[in-house]
Amino acid sequence: MNVGIIGSGTMGSGIAQVAATADCKVKLYDTSQEALNNAKTNLGKILNRLIEKGRIDANEKNRIQANISYVDSLKDLGDSNLTIEAIVENLNIKQKLFSEIEAYVSDDCIIASNTSSLSIASIAASLKKPERCVGIHFFNPAPLMKLVEVIPAIQTSKEVLDKAIQTISDWKKVVAVAKDTPGFIVNRVARPFYGEALRVYEEGIADFATIDWSLKTLGGFRMGPFELMDFIGNDVNYTVTETVFTAFYFDARYKPAFTQKRFSEAGYLGRKSGRGYYDYSEGASKPNPIEDKALAEKIFNRVLVMLINEAADALFLKIASAEDIDNAMTKGVNYPKGLLAWADEKGIDWCVSQLDELYNEYHEDRYRCSPLLRKMDREHKTFF
Repeated sequence: MNVGIIGSGTMGSGIAQVAATADCKVKLYDTSQEALNNAKTNLGKILNRLIEKGRIDANEKNRIQANISYVDSLKDLGDSNLTIEAIVENLNIKQKLFSEIEAYVSDDCIIASNTSSLSIASIAASLKKPERCVGIHFFNPAPLMKLVEVIPAIQTSKEVLDKAIQTISDWKKVVAVAKDTPGFIVNRVARPFYGEALRVYEEGIADFATIDWSLKTLGGFRMGPFELMDFIGNDVNYTVTETVFTAFYFDARYKPAFTQKRFSEAGYLGRKSGRGYYDYSEGASKPNPIEDKALAEKIFNRVLVMLINEAADALFLKIASAEDIDNAMTKGVNYPKGLLAWADEKGIDWCVSQLDELYNEYHEDRYRCSPLLRKMDREHKTFF
């Protein structure tokens, strides 16, 4: 298969590596020759590290590198069977690119977007043959993360969807098929991990370190929400939250936090700026959490039930299957358990009572219980 990747940044280069490893002939396109040179150099470093770790040998490195060529003209992608764009999250720019590339590729070439939250239908509408468009959303770093969300637009043909699913499966990735709604699965369902943690902080219930400690200690999360926001970048994470909030017609469940907005405005972006919720400058020490078990349980239960509610609502609204939702969260963002399986473990009645307790306290729509959880509680059903 001939694959064209548009954009040679971290994500585009990662996707190119995945495709090349699967023995596809890849052309990595960028308008900047410097960016292409950097991508080529960085791939060599990544492959050398894999050799050092014993995961590949020199022959495999040479094979992968030989499968990738670096081009600076869209015309060079003309022989592609599949193109995947991985450029800036701007709908107008993506639409312009898609209409341009359609002029160069064959009629049966699939034109895919790696967007994390934009409308696939809107992107597809820029094509003369919108049925060839599909969302193929990788997670960063693409070579390491197992999950790929595949998102058909309402225009996407079944043949294109089936081919996209088969291709990504052949690339040794786990596919989760999602409805074309803001944030798809992961970026929608994960919002409370950040949003509710920020709310707990803003209410003065606990500081950053204590909230992170409670989620890691009781929940088994690899990183706490504030550590993760600092890792992702406060500017990036805030923009995704704001995008999802706006796209859902300002649904209170996705309301951004002023704390994160102010940190972003101040340039406290996290690790990349040297300071975020924590100080990453040389010699700086991380604050100690308050190791209060009762407080930790209160925080953990509140964040967890909000995550479960979001996952249940995604299933209720047919965004994806229960299996794909849980796979998305465990393999896309490394959650210790699938949220729906977690709901079964905690008890559906527990989930409903926790949410009702929050709603009765705040009377805010953000704490409304999913109708699916209520129905399951009445009928004594479980997700699995």
